[in-house]
Amino acid sequence: MTDTEDAIAIVGGGIGGLACAMALARCGFAVRVFEQACEFHEIGAGIQLGPNMIRALDHLGLRDPVLADAWLPGNLLVRDALDGSQINCIPVGDGFCTRFGQPYALTHRADMLAVLLDGCRADSNVELLTDHRVAQIVDRRDGVQVSFENGNICDAAAVIGADGLWSCVRNHVMADGPPHPVGHIAYRGVLRGEDVPPELWSPDMTVWLGPRTHLVHYPLRRGALYNLVAVFHSDRYSEGYDEAGDVDELWRHFGGEHADVRALLERIDVWRFWVLCDREPRRGWTKGRVTLLGDAAHPMLQYLAQGAAMAVEDALCLAAELTRADGDPLLAFPRYENARVLRTGRAQIMARVYGDVFHASGVARELRNQWLLGRTPQQGWEGMAWLYDYDPTAQGSITSPRGPDHAAVIR
Repeated sequence: MTDTEDAIAIVGGGIGGLACAMALARCGFAVRVFEQACEFHEIGAGIQLGPNMIRALDHLGLRDPVLADAWLPGNLLVRDALDGSQINCIPVGDGFCTRFGQPYALTHRADMLAVLLDGCRADSNVELLTDHRVAQIVDRRDGVQVSFENGNICDAAAVIGADGLWSCVRNHVMADGPPHPVGHIAYRGVLRGEDVPPELWSPDMTVWLGPRTHLVHYPLRRGALYNLVAVFHSDRYSEGYDEAGDVDELWRHFGGEHADVRALLERIDVWRFWVLCDREPRRGWTKGRVTLLGDAAHPMLQYLAQGAAMAVEDALCLAAELTRADGDPLLAFPRYENARVLRTGRAQIMARVYGDVFHASGVARELRNQWLLGRTPQQGWEGMAWLYDYDPTAQGSITSPRGPDHAAVIR
């Protein structure tokens, strides 16, 4: 395959890549999405959607389809994993929605990806291709040539690397080596809703904070599924992604915690584990006509539940900057990076801070519990306002679809 059209190549067909394809297509740009796997799919299960993510999806016209199968919790509950006490409760019902203009939702990653795929497939400006793993990227004066391991070649006007934590495109742009394992391991499992004992089932998004551990659980698909994520500190694994978890290793970290924590963990027969990694926030996402998006640009730990949201915000901002630059990536890409780097850097840093708070022990645990017990719901809301109030298109909407006579051109 050789293509000389003025299309934008997006490498990576996850949430960020597909959101970027939709945002660009709605501005009239021709887009080709290259996914290395044999199909478009999401690894993992539950994903938390804060108001900033719902707002970004609304700009793409996807708010209602995503929320159709989502679970809307009444509260975000924080409990101590040793004594079982409730140490904080943040209501996320009507008052929260009034404050931020959008709800807090919980959904399955596969459901969200399916909505994005439907949106891309319905847009004639988007072409979706699988089985395309990048082998080489070559910058040219008027474009970028991307070679793939299957032998195909794509000549594109610009390239956006949305290929995640282990990004091939990042290696071309920044050449800064692999991401850094932080010594935190995430074990993920999913139960059928009916398999959760009534005394353990909760409609709220609940996190149990333990010494160097935490457990998160919440319903998915309107209660049909129940998502569990158990995280602990360990240097046993240097890397690992979507692999079978060691149950004995899990129990070495959670065996002494509250009976409800242990009872929930006992319900899972098969665990998959991820080694958690991130990078230092830095500039330099852009090199000529190539730029990065989402985890490829700014991977972060999961403690703020903002990785996917940052990627969708990136997508909208990038589309806006390309539109304002009349399709010139040499102008738009640096502006996009500059608009996003401090916000995403703050999220990267604060995710680490939240990880320390989650996993406190000893006197630090006592101080954390005392601090959280003294916080009102309104204080909890305002503490997250820097995240949830953000609108990536505040400088002007870029999501109104253009007709065939208004196709945008990358130059």
